[in-house]
Amino acid sequence: MAPHLDVVRVERVWSVDGVVRITARTRELMVVCPDCGHASSRVHSRYVRTLSDVAVGGRPVLIGLTVRRLFCDSPSCGRRTFAEQVEGLTVRYQRRRPVLQHLVEMAGVLLAGRGGARLLHILKAPLSRTSVLLHLMRMRLPPVTTPRVLGVDDFALYADVYGTLLVDADTRLPITLWAGRDAEQLAAWLRTHPGVNVVCRDGSLVYRQGITDGAPDAVQVSDRFHLWQGLSKRVSDIAAAHRGCLPAAVPEPEPAAPPPKPEPSAAADTPARRHAKQLFEAVHAVSGTGRSLSAIARELGLNRRTVAKYARAASWQECVRRTPPRRSTSLDPYLEYLRQRWEEGEHTATVLHQEIVAKGYLGRYQRVKLSIAPLRRGLPIDTPRERPPSPRQVARWITTTPSRRGLHVTEALRRLLSHCPELDQAHDLVRQFAAMLDARDATPLPDWLDQLTASRLPAMASLAKAIREDQHAVVQGITTAFNSGVNEGRITDLKLQKRITAGRAGVPLLRQRVILMAHLRRRYP
Repeated sequence: MAPHLDVVRVERVWSVDGVVRITARTRELMVVCPDCGHASSRVHSRYVRTLSDVAVGGRPVLIGLTVRRLFCDSPSCGRRTFAEQVEGLTVRYQRRRPVLQHLVEMAGVLLAGRGGARLLHILKAPLSRTSVLLHLMRMRLPPVTTPRVLGVDDFALYADVYGTLLVDADTRLPITLWAGRDAEQLAAWLRTHPGVNVVCRDGSLVYRQGITDGAPDAVQVSDRFHLWQGLSKRVSDIAAAHRGCLPAAVPEPEPAAPPPKPEPSAAADTPARRHAKQLFEAVHAVSGTGRSLSAIARELGLNRRTVAKYARAASWQECVRRTPPRRSTSLDPYLEYLRQRWEEGEHTATVLHQEIVAKGYLGRYQRVKLSIAPLRRGLPIDTPRERPPSPRQVARWITTTPSRRGLHVTEALRRLLSHCPELDQAHDLVRQFAAMLDARDATPLPDWLDQLTASRLPAMASLAKAIREDQHAVVQGITTAFNSGVNEGRITDLKLQKRITAGRAGVPLLRQRVILMAHLRRRYP
């Protein structure tokens, strides 16, 4: 109350039922009419306004403020009477002090409905979650100014429903967002906000068309991150198509003893392999007839995903479920000792377990018993071996800068590339594109696209076709400093706001929180 003592006179302060109550009245001063600005002191009537204030000492505060309603004596003013307002204490149609109202709004911005209601309950200003959201939605958004550099990106609302987010790349602040990602919405926004010079986007054909229709003079920039991401996806597809070459990345283990010779054709006669071969032949017998996968699945009595997997496979061996190699365990450092003690004549698992426990082993007896079981059958102990890399892991190896690869990855990739010419070719193409990005020089791009087309790799050929359709924007993405990094950061923040609201926030609430949150962080870093 201290800042308002020159306008308000405190009459009484007392506490009842844990609530601090303050009685006050305004002083007899001249008040300016809000419409015409004419000062008046002629009183029409008085009434009491009850205002909530921030808690003091853990107790809610209620202010009973007696205010005046005054006549406006200006003949040119259409208002006959008006109520006086105390700056910093009262606001028209509001029953909270501005400080408390700001606290309620910030709780809604930062924590949304339920979280904001819990915080306000702790601060002795209880509100329901719907009331918190109501105050949040009443907040005014900052005015929209046309950006010089605009960022456009999509985000997932739920399932297959997407939205569009616009970001000012210069100020790094979100501008607006809406449901859907069609070209007409983007074109309409650009028409109503002329003056955009540069637009950063991904390779979406929808956004490309919307920008062309709404801002034909704007320079479109295809983001380098999305270009690199698309190239990495193609490399992963190539690695998946040559899955049989991936075990070559794993070095051959050095067996302690020559392994027993397997029985001829034992692997080919397993039930799993016979079943995979039968399904592969059955699916491919009807897949070339032009029928849909659903129709084939109904005819064969299989799941549609199973039919799709066998239809995409080039051979039935690709569909056989592979048994993954054993992973390393805490017993592995003691396997050599167990093998040595076995050869010395100690065949009791309990004794062996006690001996390695004395050496520091913390595992159970059962694991030791299972590990020496092959020795009882005259077989070597099953030592762990390295797992072959996945197609995604190979793509990550290839797209990583050579100087940042570890020694293990470098050796594994060298073995793999020497074994698979297709992956070796893909590696060379990736390094050429990386050199263009590092030097910001798009001069070799046409020759590089020709190499993609002539590489006889379907994934690379499709990438070359997509880049040629958007070559001007790709050149801008390679040679200029504009990118969609700000967009990706704002998308990550938007996903955080969705998780805070348990994914149930609609587009208006998301727009309100994302924009206000960004400006709040700018104000209070």
